[in-house]
Amino acid sequence: MQDQSQPVFRALADPTRRAIITMLSEGPRATGEIASEFDMSRPAVAKHLTILREGGVISVKPRGRERINHLNPQALKRAAMWLNYFDEFWDDRLSNLKKLVEE
Repeated sequence: MQDQSQPVFRALADPTRRAIITMLSEGPRATGEIASEFDMSRPAVAKHLTILREGGVISVKPRGRERINHLNPQALKRAAMWLNYFDEFWDDRLSNLKKLVEE
């Protein structure tokens, strides 16, 4: 599971990429439209989009001269499942600690 989720976590590691994910959660957007929301060059935004695509977080479809970016929520679900495992792990550990302290 870790090997499959690593590209997703790389995609989520940067605040700019997280902002792009939030934008795309509202609906598909053209690359130029996304780039216009950031104070950086279009090539810099394109690099962020490439990392998101490589992580499976987005898909890109050409439409004429534009490239339309779509969110892939399934990739985020893999990351959530990985995090949930550790959430349950720590719940169990803390519950066991509580029992030991109360004895």
